[in-house]
Formats: sequence, structure tokens, C-alpha cells
Amino acid sequence: MKKHILLLLMIFSFIGVFSITSNCRASATADKEIKLGVQPWLGYGPWWIAAEQGFFKKHGLNVKVVNFTWDADMAAAVSSGRLDVICAATNFVISLRNQDVDLKGFLVLDASYEADAILAPKSVKTIHDIKGKAVAYEKGATSDLLLNYALKENGLKLADVKPVGMAAADAGLALIAGRVDIAVTYEPYISAALKQGDDHHVLYTSAERPGLISDLAVSTGDFIEQNPDVVKNLILAWDDAVNYLRDNPEKGGKIIADAVKSPMEEFKVAFEGVRLYSLKENAEILAGDFQDTMVDIAQIMKETNPKDIKMIPDPKDALDIEDLMSLSK
Repeated sequence: MKKHILLLLMIFSFIGVFSITSNCRASATADKEIKLGVQPWLGYGPWWIAAEQGFFKKHGLNVKVVNFTWDADMAAAVSSGRLDVICAATNFVISLRNQDVDLKGFLVLDASYEADAILAPKSVKTIHDIKGKAVAYEKGATSDLLLNYALKENGLKLADVKPVGMAAADAGLALIAGRVDIAVTYEPYISAALKQGDDHHVLYTSAERPGLISDLAVSTGDFIEQNPDVVKNLILAWDDAVNYLRDNPEKGGKIIADAVKSPMEEFKVAFEGVRLYSLKENAEILAGDFQDTMVDIAQIMKETNPKDIKMIPDPKDALDIEDLMSLSK
């Protein structure tokens, strides 16, 4: 009898210690502020939903969403430890890895089909017509990739236009104001620019090459390795937000539209060109063709910009998907 009592006491003691340890781990995760860098891009919308609907808190996270305008500023912030996680285009991760920056994607956020575009006056009918013209785009960003791809597919190269470095948020309005001839940007700036009048149109979109433009949740290799619970809970919060948006398109859409400062009527049209990926869908594409697509993107970048892109990263090094795959089982 005494042996049984002693055994029970040992079991209860172990459960108590385990409970305390688990609670401490959850508390430590919740107490640590995670800084997440984003830009006003529709595909990052579920993060704003996660913040407003309490999905970060639900998964034991204390997340501060920090807004940026330039990809380069976010990259510098995460590399220096001022940010923990950023949202970045797949091509931008490839660019950084070519600069020996150890950033890895751990979640596919979205893919753009018609939500990235080249805008032009209606007098400009084809990509060939932009030869010699001043083109506003953000170097290293999705606009850079789309422009170079469009030029390459039409027998041109970047040297055939006059590049004007500009944030995607400003490019469309610069076109409307007549400060540049052509603009490469993304939604909601496409809709906002075209709303200013009937003199401009969409010349070329990312739908010309499905899969060309996509975005990842990204952090340093050290952060991902040292914070597996944070990474997993960010993935779960994202998944909750994506599903919330699908179940509540009006409420979820309003949260995103407000975050990017877009009227709802423009947001609805703009969002049709964006595809978001849930946890389940991430597992499917990451076990499937996404890694091949990443190599294709790197090859396009190397062909169009061999000066800066000398190496095609191995997706097994550029992606850290172990935590995601463990959650999808």
C-alpha cells in the first residue's frame, strides 16, 4: 500500500513539475515581444487580422506589427535584430542570399497573379513601346523581378529603359503626375493610380508567369533555430487568420482594407489578384513544386541581372520548413 502511495506521489509530483514548466514556457513566449515587419501589401493582410482578432494572443504570442515602405529597410532591421520576422518576396530572399545574408523563409504567405503590374499611358500598347522611357520601380523588390521578366520575354533588357528608383507605394502616382513614363507597382496602388483618370492602363501583370511573384515569412537562421515555439505559433496564427478571412470576407476584408488605407470597393477588385496560403496549402506546395518555382525565379534573376545574382540558392538552405511540416501532420 505504501509503495502505491509513494508511486502516486511521484506521478503527481512529475505532473506538477511538467505543468509548471509548460506554463513557464508559454509565459516566456507571451512575455517576449515579437516584432513583425510588413509593408502595405494585400497579401500580408492576415497578419493584421491576427492582431485585431486576437489570434496572436490565442497562440501565446505578443506580436508588434511594424510598417515599412522599403524592402531594404526591413532586411536591414531583421539582420541587425531590430525585427524578428519580416514579410518578403521570394525574389528578395534570393537577392539577400546572394549577398551572404542568412535569411530563411518558413511560411509561404501569398502569390500574386494580377496584383503586380506595369502601368503605362494608353498610348503605350506593348512592352516594346517602353524602350527608352523612364520606368519607376523598386530595385530588388517584386517590381524589379516583374519588369526584368517582362523585358526579357520581349527581347529587351534593363539597359533599354531609363530606371528610376522609387518605392512601389509612390510609383503609380508618379506616373499619373507625369514625373515618369511607366510605373511598376502592386495593389492597392494599381487601383489607386488608375482611379485618378482614364489616361492610363495596365500594360502587363504577373499573371503572365503564374508563380513568379510570391511572399514568405522570413527570419534569420539563428532566430528560427532558437525560437521554434514562436515560429510554430506564428504559423498557427496566420492559419487562423486566413481561415477567418475565408469565412468572413467582409469583416476580414475591411480589416485589411483599413490597414492598407484602401476603400473597400477598390480592395475587393484588387484582392481578386491575390492568393493566400493556409497551413494545409503550405504543406502541399512546399512538398510539391514551390521549391522548383524558387529555382526558376532565381534563374530568371540570374539571367536578367547577372551582376548581382551569381548564385542560385538551394531551396533546402533558403527555406526552413521543418516546423511547418510538423504542424501539418
